[in-house]
Amino acid sequence: MIRRAATALFFLLLLAGWEVAVRREWISGLLFPSPLQVLAYFRDDFFGRDGAPPAFALAKATWVTGSRLAQGYIMGLLIGIPAGIFCGRFEIVRSTIGQVSLLLQSLPSVCWVPLALLWYGQREEAILFIVVMGTVWSIVVATQDGVRGIPPLYLRAAATMGSKGFHLWTRVVLPAAFPAIVGGMKQGWAFAWRSLMAGEIYVTILTGFGLGSLLHFGRELHDMAQVVGVMVTIMLVGLLADRTVFSPIERALRVRWGLEHT
Repeated sequence: MIRRAATALFFLLLLAGWEVAVRREWISGLLFPSPLQVLAYFRDDFFGRDGAPPAFALAKATWVTGSRLAQGYIMGLLIGIPAGIFCGRFEIVRSTIGQVSLLLQSLPSVCWVPLALLWYGQREEAILFIVVMGTVWSIVVATQDGVRGIPPLYLRAAATMGSKGFHLWTRVVLPAAFPAIVGGMKQGWAFAWRSLMAGEIYVTILTGFGLGSLLHFGRELHDMAQVVGVMVTIMLVGLLADRTVFSPIERALRVRWGLEHT
């Protein structure tokens, strides 16, 4: 309770200091709007302004972006986790696919934009390609490291008790590597977000404007309240995903491994 109160107080003081800095013109409100200006952007978008009907542009963009993110992220998981497991278990796979994954992991996702535009044009497939390529390699590397980090004693003990083949993979390798895999999934989620924003900024799809598109349009129109509002939305969606998906899984793992009590 005290920790939550301290966290809430910290953010309240941060917002209050931000508002005061803009009002006293220590920071230009045109370049960096105050919290109340950003709040006004949210209000106008959801409730309308000067008698105009609400646009719900932010909600629609969030839905479009969320759909694209889910598709690309799931594809990244389906490719990255099996590839990472094979890289961790077999030397020949690690020295080929593993090395390629290590090289491509360091490549910024925006570097895939020119190829995506040349291969797919201004279509949904271009954004999906950018998200997958920005996500899959970090998952491969994290899964590979998790599998390689399994104590050899576990594998020898399992083999002694007759575990082999599919049973060994599902009952020994995957459970032992699962904490590292979850870490890779969380890192892949962050990379997926960054890749998607790069894709939506540079790839203009008229059938669906996402949060990256709103961010780009706000910059073009010098509407910094919109820019900061979209940034806040991105952070809130990321925080929601962490609190509802990754944090419960990580907590369950800590309880299972005896690092935390229920």
